[in-house]
Amino acid sequence: DDDGMMDPTVQSLLDSTTLKWIFVGGKGGVGKTTNSSALSILLSQVRRSVLVISTDPAHNLSDAFDQKFSKEPQLVNGFSNLYAMEVDPTVEQPEGDLVESGGKSSLFADLSSSIPGIDEAMSFGELLKTVKSMEYDCIVFDTAPTGHTLRLLSFPQVLDKALSKLMTMKAQFGGILTAMQGMLGAGVPGGEDELFSRLEGMKTLIDDVNRQFQDASQTTFVCVCIAEFLSLYETERLVQELTKQGIDASVIIVNQLLYPPSKQKCAELGSQHSVSPEAVAAIAKSLSHCRIAMQAKYVVQMEELYDDFHLVKLPLLDSEVRGVENLRRIGGYLTTPYNPE
Repeated sequence: DDDGMMDPTVQSLLDSTTLKWIFVGGKGGVGKTTNSSALSILLSQVRRSVLVISTDPAHNLSDAFDQKFSKEPQLVNGFSNLYAMEVDPTVEQPEGDLVESGGKSSLFADLSSSIPGIDEAMSFGELLKTVKSMEYDCIVFDTAPTGHTLRLLSFPQVLDKALSKLMTMKAQFGGILTAMQGMLGAGVPGGEDELFSRLEGMKTLIDDVNRQFQDASQTTFVCVCIAEFLSLYETERLVQELTKQGIDASVIIVNQLLYPPSKQKCAELGSQHSVSPEAVAAIAKSLSHCRIAMQAKYVVQMEELYDDFHLVKLPLLDSEVRGVENLRRIGGYLTTPYNPE
């Protein structure tokens, strides 16, 4: 822009031809699903094929599109290149995951599962492996609330640490542990080799994903928040963590902003209730003045704090956002700054 401000829209995401992974995250209840769904619709107009995935156990994608989705990608009604799927990376475990035949857990599997976050990391790794094999042009992740998201994004480091720890343990105690397993009848001989080959097989995927996640031309994180203290605090924590992990974040969406009713809206309401438009404006002001002032204060803080981000401001709508038409309306606000008048 002429005054040096960043464009307050998501246009930069639509203009990129190389972006492969777009994560949409933030505090619970700020409108991540609505925004990731609206963004995926916009992307489907400029990209060959788009997949939107919900990794939130609440699975609101079905509600947003008003269409039931499952853990397999499904074409969204009315589109030829937009797909959606809902998975829970903390629950989706492949059959027999880290457990040997006969139902007896291998000693190495027990050791590996004692590493914090390893189950979640491995199942998220499986998810990414599946998604990569599908070859979509662009993948939008509608992620779970912030803490959960940060754990998922740090999974390459978790697996890397787990692998090197287990390698060290195998080198130091491999013979003893195998002998103990034989004596105690725990697990199947060579069970730990299967675990290691699986972990090592994942190493290539981890390195590849890590490279992609830290490449700003391929991966970006869109932070969604509302103009309140806790949400602002959470967004700052998220931005700092992403910076620490080398993941690009350049778009912040401030959702659910309240504005005084426009003159046209005041006139409509006035004629409906036989009062003057001025009276409607005065009533609206007295009812919402405090909240508008509070939001304005936090918006100013965000503009100062994130002056090098695309800060997109969305209005609080007068109805629930469900169905493609309403999502397109949100998409309009994501690409053209909202004018209260």
